[in-house]
Amino acid sequence: PLLIEGLPRVPVVMRNGEQIVRVALLTEAASASVSATGTWRWYEADGRSFVARGLANEPWRVEHDGRAVRAVRSDGVPTVWKPGAMVARPDDPAALMIVDGKHYHGEIRVVGTDNGMMVIDRVDVEQYLRGVVPLEIGDRAPGDSAAVEAQAVTARSYVFTHMSDAADGDYDVTAGVLDQVYGGVDAETRVGDDAVEATRGMVLTYGGRVVNAPYHSTCGGETARPSEVWHAPNEPYLQRVSDRIPGTDRYYCDIAPRFTWTRTLSASDLNAAVLRYLKAYVAVPGGNPGLVRSVRVTGRTPSGRVGTLGVETTRGSYTLRGNDMRFVLRTPGGEILNSTYFSVASEPTRDGMLVRLVLDGRGYGHGVGMCQWGAIGRARAGQDFQTILRT
Repeated sequence: PLLIEGLPRVPVVMRNGEQIVRVALLTEAASASVSATGTWRWYEADGRSFVARGLANEPWRVEHDGRAVRAVRSDGVPTVWKPGAMVARPDDPAALMIVDGKHYHGEIRVVGTDNGMMVIDRVDVEQYLRGVVPLEIGDRAPGDSAAVEAQAVTARSYVFTHMSDAADGDYDVTAGVLDQVYGGVDAETRVGDDAVEATRGMVLTYGGRVVNAPYHSTCGGETARPSEVWHAPNEPYLQRVSDRIPGTDRYYCDIAPRFTWTRTLSASDLNAAVLRYLKAYVAVPGGNPGLVRSVRVTGRTPSGRVGTLGVETTRGSYTLRGNDMRFVLRTPGGEILNSTYFSVASEPTRDGMLVRLVLDGRGYGHGVGMCQWGAIGRARAGQDFQTILRT
């Protein structure tokens, strides 16, 4: 089972006696605007050598020339080029930094690279979580607070494992969907703030170690083990768990907007998606897989998800596995498939060629770890966050 305990004081997480996470707001920027709500200063890469002073709400443009960076004041006066990085820090720790109009706690580090600038927010972990939790589970009502507290614990566990893994890099996590979506101060809510504070320092552990416990929007009735979805080994703390409400034929997450769904792809849309995306996941000789004749479920996982999907075309047969199929069966706008928990509802053909593909499915997301809508349903049923995380 997942166990909750006090946050371990692992040395790799501590930076100068503080629990600071480095969040990449931008990774390949040509320029960015930096200011603060109070007076602030630019420093060299060491964070101590003074470079320039900024006034409250006075925007400076930062730019790079290869690995050198400089800041340009609003009247056009620049600093000298600095090798590697510059740091912007408010004089009053309670003041906020502003990057491209968005507000952040902490200090901003600008790093020049050959591919652009990295703009990094160095912020206390608990303040970081306040800008993550509402964006990951939504702006919830007070009655959902137990689910929001469970989200805070899983998000904290995620970031601490990544702080350990990325200790030698320029940043620990990004601010986007590759990690956890982080909106800074502008994303904070009262319920989210309260949840972070109520669970301060609490993480998920197994065998005495903090674990990277994933989460997703909607499991569709049962969560999955990692091997069912990703090309990854199973973990003892990530088991299949039924989301069924005891004594009923309902599920805690059936209140979710995508508990059930249907996706219809015309032949032209499906062929375009297969041509564009299939080669990223299976070998496609010549790069052109041909036109789709059929799509069939060829294997299911223990949780009922599609484990293998056969795609037959005019040029051959291909097999997609686990989460890969979500990234191939996209809409014309690029939206990936909601989940791998689906069946082929309709596959009409004409002259041996597929005319339309209709998929009926359940759930939204990869299905591993905590089901967020299931957590919300459990909170509304009176469960506390410890119970939600353990079941």
